[in-house]
Amino acid sequence: MNSTAVSHTTGHSDNINTGVSKGGAGLSAVPKITAGTPEFRRINRAMVFGGFSVFALLYCIQPLMPVLAAEFSLSPAQSSWVLSISTLTLALSLVISSAVSEKLGRQPLMVFALGLSAFTTVLCAFAHNFEQLLLLRGIMGIALGGMPAVAIAYLGEEIEAKSLGQAIGLYIAGSALGGMLGRLLVAVVTDHFSWRVAMTVMGTAGLYAAWEFWRSLPAARHFKPASQVWGTIAGGLRLHFADGGLTLLFGLAFLLMGCFVSLYNYMGYRLLAAPYGLSQSSVGAISVMYLLGMGSSVWIGRLVDRVGRRGVLWIVMLTMFCGLLLTLFNALPLILLGTAIYTFGFFASHSVASSWVARRATAPKALASAIYLFFYYLGSSLIGSFTGIMWASHGWHGVVAVLGAILSAGLLITLKLRKLEPLAA
Repeated sequence: MNSTAVSHTTGHSDNINTGVSKGGAGLSAVPKITAGTPEFRRINRAMVFGGFSVFALLYCIQPLMPVLAAEFSLSPAQSSWVLSISTLTLALSLVISSAVSEKLGRQPLMVFALGLSAFTTVLCAFAHNFEQLLLLRGIMGIALGGMPAVAIAYLGEEIEAKSLGQAIGLYIAGSALGGMLGRLLVAVVTDHFSWRVAMTVMGTAGLYAAWEFWRSLPAARHFKPASQVWGTIAGGLRLHFADGGLTLLFGLAFLLMGCFVSLYNYMGYRLLAAPYGLSQSSVGAISVMYLLGMGSSVWIGRLVDRVGRRGVLWIVMLTMFCGLLLTLFNALPLILLGTAIYTFGFFASHSVASSWVARRATAPKALASAIYLFFYYLGSSLIGSFTGIMWASHGWHGVVAVLGAILSAGLLITLKLRKLEPLAA
């Protein structure tokens, strides 16, 4: 499909790189995968397992922060580093991983990343102290860097433009499923056994997900190894940061993920304490709201394929802001409702922003996705730890004040994106 047809289909004309970042004419002549085909279903199956594993392994530790704080005598801000160290090392490994994928290919790196991160999660169960646990979680973050940015680049290369939003939406839905089941399973197992047993269970599940990903993902048909990887990366960094639209999307990723992780980091502390006094399993069950994230990412992906991203991104971010305000109330039903709306808005926003990067970026596409996710996980680490200080000093109202200010900045970015000049196709 040519770019003119795509612009009529999507309602806007952001640049679409329908060829391959390094490919030749022979590769670009191979038709891309379309929705409804067996190959499209195989990609979706693999990406659901891949997205599941990334978020399950990365965030299963989140509901254990109060448990680890008690066992190792840590403050809330200190215990948050068991998650922040993983997201920080993940952020730092993304650009290197994207460079490696330009040389070795997308599939081998993604399979290796999922397998190694699952194995490292099993080893976490045998950590003798908090320092060892941090080291293992840091290694796991480095390993996981080989999946997220490379996955978006793979989808952008192999799937035709009009089906890309749906495919990325399903990948993010898998991420939501992993985030939900990872938190819930760990919380329940910890309540009945221990956090060490819980980490063993999660690592084993991750190994199974890696196997399913390996056997389901179709062979790449639009990838050609790069001959000058690091020179291409340096040029790509200059190219992507010279695009004002991509720069805005990178900044939005930092704010979005920082806000989302912060709410779930400290909601557990709030609900475990008086007057709520919920059990670890009950707090973990709040992650069932990730089902809303799964629904919103798939629904919004199909919507933007029809009407474009400019008109919906600011609306779903405003939805996230409204959900945050509802959590200020003390009534538990309103807190849960606010968290549900917040979760729905986050996954919809992330789906729109990440697919916008995949659509707008020119070659090297994997690097553009890596930069987006670098800021995404950097926000998780820095904002997620900073709000722990606000929780300790000002309680939940302090957390909401910080997150409200950050989301307001994000809304300003979405308004600027509405006026963004599309690149020529």
